[in-house]
Amino acid sequence: MDKDKNKLKLTSSEIGTLWGEYVNGTMTDVVNRYMVSIVEDESIKTIFEDAIKTFAKQKKQIVAFIENEGFPVPIGFTESDLNKGTEKLFTDIFCLNYLHIMTLHGLLGHSTALGVSVRKDLRDFYDSCDSDAKRMYHQTIELLLEKGNFQRDPLFYPAKNPEFISSQDFIDGIFGKGRRLTATEIISISFNLKKSIMAKTLSIAFSQVAQSKEVRKFLEDSQNTSDKQIQAFSKIMHADNLPVPKSWETEVTLSTDAPFSDKLMLYHIGFLFQAAQAYHGTGLASAMRTDLITTYEGTILKNLMVTKKWFNIMVKNKWLEQPPLAPNRKELAKEQ
Repeated sequence: MDKDKNKLKLTSSEIGTLWGEYVNGTMTDVVNRYMVSIVEDESIKTIFEDAIKTFAKQKKQIVAFIENEGFPVPIGFTESDLNKGTEKLFTDIFCLNYLHIMTLHGLLGHSTALGVSVRKDLRDFYDSCDSDAKRMYHQTIELLLEKGNFQRDPLFYPAKNPEFISSQDFIDGIFGKGRRLTATEIISISFNLKKSIMAKTLSIAFSQVAQSKEVRKFLEDSQNTSDKQIQAFSKIMHADNLPVPKSWETEVTLSTDAPFSDKLMLYHIGFLFQAAQAYHGTGLASAMRTDLITTYEGTILKNLMVTKKWFNIMVKNKWLEQPPLAPNRKELAKEQ
């Protein structure tokens, strides 16, 4: 019976998630292979080696799924996007933080893929991907804690009793009448801050080494956009005397030697901005204070503008692969 279930044709959603897993996975794999070559700390190097082996296993399975359905395997990112023997662009601790953040992206991506998968062999595959990502998540946190570099979210002190919202002022955060941030709001603020800090740091590093003036200009703009978003959310946290995550700019060296192709660096920043839209949307949905809502709306709008510029540059340079498309019924009818 299981074999019959595995003979079901994959749906558009299932093919779409496999396609995305391959392209994004090959991008991260190229970065991981660079980082493992520059990391000096053996404990960090070991985790990167595990991540590289894990993706190699997953990549074979993804290719098999796509080829068995008769779809072309995307090009993604390859050895041609990695320049070996270049100077060290990041410190060891930044590399570990990068792996931690990208593991978080992977966890969320695998969960989404599992949520749209029906065929049993595909569900089993995403289950194993989820297990791999959870293992990596635990490993990166444990090592960051061990090295004193894991940034925990703000601590609250417990109230004596449960309380109910009793005033309209609960939603007003603009004119100073509003209340302090709730624990549920801080989840998204802290999450978004960490992602914006990572995007800003990578934008700084990539702008130092990008070959194309157009790409370099975009990366500088994306750095400024991320910085403004960090400032906006930090201001809200500071108003309640809450700490914000530390920045990572000083973990970028002064190297101007490009370890990656412009295509990979530009795609990576675009990926982070697109992924951020989902997180900002979640934050907007959970926000119950007007200043938070306004900040999220402004951030989402600005990210859309950045993504549009990104798309135009990617298309202009023929760097953006086209995902599988729905059949064009009108064109098929004309051919008859």
